[in-house]
Amino acid sequence: MKDYPNVHILDHPLIRHKVAYLRDVNTDTKLFRDLITEVATLMTYEAFKDVPTESIKIQTPFELIDQDIVKNDSVAIVPILRAGLGMVDGVFNLFPLAKVGHIGLYRNEETHEPVEYYCKLPQNIENMVTVVLDPMLATGGSASEAITMLKKRGCKKIKLMSIIAAPEGVTRMAEDHPDVEIYVSTLDRELNENCYILPGLGDAGDRIFGTK
Repeated sequence: MKDYPNVHILDHPLIRHKVAYLRDVNTDTKLFRDLITEVATLMTYEAFKDVPTESIKIQTPFELIDQDIVKNDSVAIVPILRAGLGMVDGVFNLFPLAKVGHIGLYRNEETHEPVEYYCKLPQNIENMVTVVLDPMLATGGSASEAITMLKKRGCKKIKLMSIIAAPEGVTRMAEDHPDVEIYVSTLDRELNENCYILPGLGDAGDRIFGTK
């Protein structure tokens, strides 16, 4: 896979440690859900490094100073239903003031292309940094479609956070949306004939919600 300036592969030792247990078929639903949250928290630290800030006056025990904080109503997170919901608490661990929208897409099992069924976004999202959450970036179809939907609604500064990605999905996202910063914790080898990531971790939605 070629290098893209908008793609950031985090590959941190703590993330690799947690991903190892995410991959394990014997990891139960509770632990899997907790690990998704923990990895999302680690990713948030990096993905939020350039969110808008403003200076306010703070009285310390010793003096009055100017101190930066994240601007109010400047960040929205948009999980792609349903697996993206598993990453929301991970973001909230570091920034609980983020607004939340939801985009519902499902994959057509024959064409493997995304189909929209739901979209609810915060007011004024077009003026916010919008971070799309999707644990698995496989073909890239769902993430690309979700970002296209956001752009049609006026969003200008968009990021994507995915925990596991295939080269095919990263390439599609980088080429469809070169203006979107893409944060991936782990880049896997390839897609199989059914467009599942290998070695992967199975179906993230099923494992988060215990539906299989």
